Amino acid sequence: MLEPFVLRALAAGIGIALIAGPLGCFVVWRRMAYFGDSLAHSALLGIALGLLTGISSNLGTVLVCSAFALILLWLQHTRILATDTLLGILAHAALSLGMVAISFAGNQRFDLHSYLFGDILTVRMEDLYWIFGGGIIALTLLFKNWFSLLLMTIHEDLAKAEGVRTFWVNLLLMLLMTIVVAVSIRIVGILLITSLLAIPAATARQWVRSPEAMAVLAAIFGLLAVIGGIFASAYFDTPTGPSIVTAATAMFAFLFPIAALVKRQRAFP
Repeated sequence: MLEPFVLRALAAGIGIALIAGPLGCFVVWRRMAYFGDSLAHSALLGIALGLLTGISSNLGTVLVCSAFALILLWLQHTRILATDTLLGILAHAALSLGMVAISFAGNQRFDLHSYLFGDILTVRMEDLYWIFGGGIIALTLLFKNWFSLLLMTIHEDLAKAEGVRTFWVNLLLMLLMTIVVAVSIRIVGILLITSLLAIPAATARQWVRSPEAMAVLAAIFGLLAVIGGIFASAYFDTPTGPSIVTAATAMFAFLFPIAALVKRQRAFP
């Protein structure tokens, strides 16, 4: 368990959990889980861009996901179609274009399964630089704009009255999610990224009374899920990404009824 690849996996998982916890709170509060899934689907096109051009797959993912977020925000303001319809069109178009682009990559080695479901045990030092570099940037921007994001989540018109530039704050939130998606692909994969954002935050929501406490507790639950998933994967020889998500789900399933019971007892002493 002290092999270098395991230590790199633990470091990568811890870094992702610390980013995904606070950001996942906004995914839960603003009901953005479908957007997270759509953004993750577009990441495959970014990976294909990296294969075709020779740039880092992380950089390709950031570029494509950022373009996805900008196009979505622009289309939302045109009010041509409902947001869920736009997400469905853009996500599946990007996913299909990604698969078509990968077919042009020739004989380059490409493990689709590891990108879809993650392969944290193959994390390299380069990936750690992306995770912790992107994480520091994301957390800095998140906490610097915490009040504006929180106020806009409570009531967008109230945020405008307080002088919050809601368009730019919405764009910032989407770009922060882009960073998380880009650096998380190696950990849990394209299909499971949103679960790492939503499940720890949803679990923490039942136990706290303030947004800040929820962000901290979500990060802690994310850390526990990552560590538990990695060790369970090593012990039972199961896929690491799905094992991490299973650990997070198990915590939610165990803690949710307890929290509900505690709330009920407080309401009816």
